[in-house]
Amino acid sequence: MSQEQRDALDHLLRDGPLDLGGDVVEQRVIFEEMMAAIPVPADVTTSPGSLGGIPVVNVQIAGADHASVIFYLHGGAYAIGSAASSVGLASDLARRAGARLVSVDYRLAPEHPYPAAIDDAVAAYRGLLDAGIAASAIAIAGESAGAGLAAATLAALKPAGLPQPCAAVLMSPWADLTLSGESIKTKASVDPALTPEGLHRRAIDYVPAGDRRAEFLSPIFADLTGLPPLLIQAGSHEILLDDATRLAARAAAADVAVRLEITPRVPHVFQGFAAILDEGDIALTKAGEFLRAHLAVQHP
Repeated sequence: MSQEQRDALDHLLRDGPLDLGGDVVEQRVIFEEMMAAIPVPADVTTSPGSLGGIPVVNVQIAGADHASVIFYLHGGAYAIGSAASSVGLASDLARRAGARLVSVDYRLAPEHPYPAAIDDAVAAYRGLLDAGIAASAIAIAGESAGAGLAAATLAALKPAGLPQPCAAVLMSPWADLTLSGESIKTKASVDPALTPEGLHRRAIDYVPAGDRRAEFLSPIFADLTGLPPLLIQAGSHEILLDDATRLAARAAAADVAVRLEITPRVPHVFQGFAAILDEGDIALTKAGEFLRAHLAVQHP
């Protein structure tokens, strides 16, 4: 683990053109251009698809198990990002898990406010089951808002009468749209990627009116009883640190098997920088091993 690597990443994020709280149309273009500049590895193939009427991108890694599926929800504060732009991080996770992956193109705010994203996630998950994939052969994963959406989806599967997947990996989850965590303030000076103002603007886009404590909006307020084993990862240099720690505590109190990994002095979704940050590489490997172990129970 290198201080030089962490410093270089901090400068890269602080000096980058992306402004999460900026004009949403402009930021979508900037984000997609940034992601498009990162080459997809040669062993990764992608194809468009649909699950439950929701567009998805199918991601296949050469040699990966076709029977196991990672159901992936991308980040972007519910307003930017796409299934296609998530392929870099998602495929790296899938490679380490030895599974194929589907990334969901859920609708984005402000054009499609709550509950559009959660409705799409549940519909796509139902579509995966309807395609003949057993819930025991599915794991769910996501980063940032996608990780919060993944946790909310798990909670929403219960009243929908749908079975839980075998496990979930939540990377830097945005799990509280009320922004009530203390780290929103205490970590603001060391977080190079997120700002309280930016998250507040995107929260208003997604929930222009209503209670942001609703369980399928902010899963730290949800009934987490009956959820599958969770791996929650976050960096100590992110304003959403308390979202990860409180979600883990809530899950543990609900008798959920939960593993919380906090990596010191790294930023939001540091796993996405595994190619240049040792801590990201280690965390992503652990996430892949966690998914591989739970998916392997169904395919010994």
